[in-house]
Amino acid sequence: MKMAGVGAPVVYVFLVFCMVVVPSLATVYTVGDSSGWTIGSDYSTWTSGKTFTVGDSIVFNYGSGHTVDEVSASDYNTCTTGNALTTDSSGATTITLKTAGAHYFICGVTGHCGNGMKLAVTVTAGSPTAPSGSTPSGTTTSTPTTPTTSGSNTTITNTHYFPESSSGTAFSPFVDAVITFVTAFVWLLS
Repeated sequence: MKMAGVGAPVVYVFLVFCMVVVPSLATVYTVGDSSGWTIGSDYSTWTSGKTFTVGDSIVFNYGSGHTVDEVSASDYNTCTTGNALTTDSSGATTITLKTAGAHYFICGVTGHCGNGMKLAVTVTAGSPTAPSGSTPSGTTTSTPTTPTTSGSNTTITNTHYFPESSSGTAFSPFVDAVITFVTAFVWLLS
């Protein structure tokens, strides 16, 4: 059996899938880009034009003698140290943005916050959003594949084996439909 013309539909399905799924993947931002987490940087300029979404991560790269402290809005505004919600001084701090809203970070070393080592990021809920009653984070949603043949008609039920993201979001119904379509298409080709 010749499969002429099958390549184009496969490419088309792959492109549609990538357009839907790839934008919903989490982004990793390196704070200050190549400059890193250092005195004298303007982190408000660095954040402009960036959209932070639940599930994204921010990476702080810095030398010894600095910290990354997550602080309250009040402590951020006044550069108050000593009340950190979390703190790290490892030199490479990765923070996954798990909740929507404003998040504030400063260097806890005296005087460093006042010299520019402060970062505020506003995190949006993003999409896709988890439907009510969704599976808890860290679990795997699975529906077994059940090809059923009745005469010359074949039916495939919805199938996916994807763990949910750490933010607890599930795939949107549209992404589920695309996954089902791709699964059915690949199954038919095999």
